[in-house]
Amino acid sequence: MAVQRDMQVLPEFISEQEETSLLAELEPVLKKMRYEFDHWDNAIHGFRETERSAWWPQNEAVLARVRARALPPGGAGGAPLPYAHVLDLAPAGRIKPHVDAVRFCGEVIAGLCLSSAAVMRLRHERDARLVLDALLPRRCLYVMRGTARYEFSHAVLGNEESFFRGARVLKLRRVAVLCRSQPRPQDAQH
Repeated sequence: MAVQRDMQVLPEFISEQEETSLLAELEPVLKKMRYEFDHWDNAIHGFRETERSAWWPQNEAVLARVRARALPPGGAGGAPLPYAHVLDLAPAGRIKPHVDAVRFCGEVIAGLCLSSAAVMRLRHERDARLVLDALLPRRCLYVMRGTARYEFSHAVLGNEESFFRGARVLKLRRVAVLCRSQPRPQDAQH
């Protein structure tokens, strides 16, 4: 199935020390924000979010590794956006099934999972019987492109339905740092 090729999960992509450093930089900003329950497209429930283009040097090195792996220069996915999207999901928060708007990001979405594991469910947009659950372990990098990006919705499951291969995966507070490719010029205008 093409979605399995286009949805990659790379466990232990960052070390515990790198995770601690990223969170140390993000916590002062996130603590000033409150969790929200209304998102512009109704896709996220129980979240805080921000964007960053400047990072501490050691954290910029981590993000450079993410971009090199998911968005290599001259690669088919396109150039990376100049900022990273940070999404802090509360323990009871969830991300509802959605396909990201093409006007905001292009072919590739790459996310670092910090603080907690989670289960991401991908479901085909036209054939709901085609479902893939992906375990996103803490400190992993996941990369979505192609079929996974455009033909499947994705969701981060709430704890009431968070199981992987029959085992419960308790999602605690989860922080994701997302690097995305730039929208294609024809999509950015829509």
